[in-house]
Amino acid sequence: MDESVGTGHWLGLVVPKRHAKRAVTRNLIKRQARAAMARHLATLPSGLWVVRLRAPFDRQQFASPASEALREAAHAEMEQLFDRAIHQPLPPGGGRPRSRARA
Repeated sequence: MDESVGTGHWLGLVVPKRHAKRAVTRNLIKRQARAAMARHLATLPSGLWVVRLRAPFDRQQFASPASEALREAAHAEMEQLFDRAIHQPLPPGGGRPRSRARA
């Protein structure tokens, strides 16, 4: 699950089967996350970065598991996620505070 992508940088990927039923889709999402991490490596602080798929990709919208539309959607979402991680300052003490409340 954890991959060392550079000195002091690690990437953890969590892509549950319930959100991406087909292995092709899960692998595409993981490839997009790895590529986004590599693109933003110079601007990210060192540490463990975990990317977790929290919502399913709609199978009606993306009929093919490796379609260009799905690839573009995953790419755009990864770019947005990494841009937010770079530009949003961390709270004192490190990572985001955890909450037991459900979203």
